[in-house]
Amino acid sequence: MSHPAPSWASIRRSERLAGTPVVRRGADWWLVSPSGSLLASDPAFTGELDRFAADLAAADRAVAEIRAQGKPSRKARP
Repeated sequence: MSHPAPSWASIRRSERLAGTPVVRRGADWWLVSPSGSLLASDPAFTGELDRFAADLAAADRAVAEIRAQGKPSRKARP
């Protein structure tokens, strides 16, 4: 199923890849600006976007695991 081109106004900050004007809709990467959207079709570029997104997701999971373990308790000073 093809996804419609995103418009600048319809992009939530959380949809952007690390605050960039790049969003993923379905299997497609889009470059989005106030003047319009452009489907990213270069396999080398979209492959890098895929790897970057996967690395960010892995980092987010690692941070969440560390936070879930809780803060280490500090020993009281005498």
